[in-house]
Amino acid sequence: MKMGNFDRLSRLKGLAAATMLMGLGAIAIPAEAKTLVIARDMDVNSLDITRGWCDTCMIYNAAVYDALLTLDADNKLVPLVAESWEANADQTSFTFKLNPKATFADGSKVEAKDVKWSWERLKNIKGSPSGLTETIASVEAPDAGTVVVKTTVPNSELLNLLAASYFGVVNSDVAEAEAKAVAGEDAAQSDQAEPWFMAHSAGGGAFVLDSYQPGAELRLKRNENYWRAPAKVDEVVIRQVGDAVAQAQLLQNGQADVALNIDPETAKTLTGTDVKVESAPSNNFVYLTISPGAVANPFPMTNDIREAISIAVNRAELIEFTLGEGNGQLISVPFPLAFPGGANHPIPEYNPEKAKEILAKAGHGDGFTLDATYPNLNVYGVDFNLAMQKIQQDLAKVNIKLDLKPVEFPNWRELATKDHIPISFVFFAPDYYGTSQYVGYFGLAPDSPWAKRGGAERDPSFLLPEVPGLLADALKSTPEEAEKIYFDIGEKIRQQNVLIPMISPNTILAYGSKVHGVRNSPSSNIPLYEISIDD
Repeated sequence: MKMGNFDRLSRLKGLAAATMLMGLGAIAIPAEAKTLVIARDMDVNSLDITRGWCDTCMIYNAAVYDALLTLDADNKLVPLVAESWEANADQTSFTFKLNPKATFADGSKVEAKDVKWSWERLKNIKGSPSGLTETIASVEAPDAGTVVVKTTVPNSELLNLLAASYFGVVNSDVAEAEAKAVAGEDAAQSDQAEPWFMAHSAGGGAFVLDSYQPGAELRLKRNENYWRAPAKVDEVVIRQVGDAVAQAQLLQNGQADVALNIDPETAKTLTGTDVKVESAPSNNFVYLTISPGAVANPFPMTNDIREAISIAVNRAELIEFTLGEGNGQLISVPFPLAFPGGANHPIPEYNPEKAKEILAKAGHGDGFTLDATYPNLNVYGVDFNLAMQKIQQDLAKVNIKLDLKPVEFPNWRELATKDHIPISFVFFAPDYYGTSQYVGYFGLAPDSPWAKRGGAERDPSFLLPEVPGLLADALKSTPEEAEKIYFDIGEKIRQQNVLIPMISPNTILAYGSKVHGVRNSPSSNIPLYEISIDD
């Protein structure tokens, strides 16, 4: 799963970076062009839509490659390349009629064969986004204007999934002829197109790729042949600026129009009428984990002990300590609050006295020590070191000592998978609008990711074997019925106290006063097509 973007540079380095960028005139742009400059910590691993797996990749994909569907500001499906669509009664066959006006940047028509080719390549390249195609059995093109998708099992979330930026449509003729791209079953071995896609695009979106300099900038220009209303800016320049302070200084000085990695503390420094700052609820969250089967556990971490740990953490103070009051929401299940089944779950009450009673009854009133290995990150404005120090202080009040061990993220992933980690702190962001991705990742079903990280091979007591059946029921139900099922699954996960969500940090949207249309989207991160700049 994509785990989000993060920043680990010091504020001092950020100030130096900002000064250097301004001194060198790195963000200078032609006066006659209406250019949107975005400062962000770019996490690009590829510009090939079948291989890119990052927050910036989502922005790029949606700007350059139109999908069949997209999401509006209320997360409702709206047509894009697809003019209309329908599904059969059991949610296993989906038929799309393409808009006959849809064209690629070279002026050629978007046809069903391009959709079929694009999605088959996405599946067969076997890159990180390929997992999104898991339930797709086939994609057929009975005629140039019709696409039929069939799934292996009922999947009422398929339409939301197809609105994700990774399902953008590629011009198959250009990709095959110029990039030598391959979509067949052997694509993972035979496709050599990635270098071409790092310098060219082959889509039908509002923008086309102009140039990409790794570690420096990603530059897009308006698609002058766009089949819908043209983009509101002539070009977009996403600049690599790794530190929040540097981004803020560039925004304040008019060197950038939008800053995408501003944390709440840095946001306080943005003043004046030329800058707007919004703190908006997000779909991201950070969470505490307890692995019952971790090799380093001093004794079996039963559910009563896990519950004691959960209620010993003062969540309200954790928000203030890491983000500041009003910059996050409490969350108790690993589903975004705005996703089906994510809202209205009870937040565990902070109760250290009850935690002590539970621990004493379990025979551990005198306390114990846990290895707390966690990624050394700052994600969504949450400094993991600060968060774990606060949790360490809270647990010390109930005689639980945490041995804090911050490590680089790849090292954390290896430890979590191999020997598991007694207690840790992690983060998550959605790949598309839909709760099933969270059930698959956090549902504690046998062989699921967090069943393995929780050490189920050593202690299977926390598994939820009923979850796959409940998920199947949700995916063949109406939205109203599915939401109730997802809520029930969330409660089952919450009661296991293995995955303990703490905070859904707000997203800080910081942009110039002349900029309009900046918003978050679970399908594209930031929809560039909607952004405009006053003259």
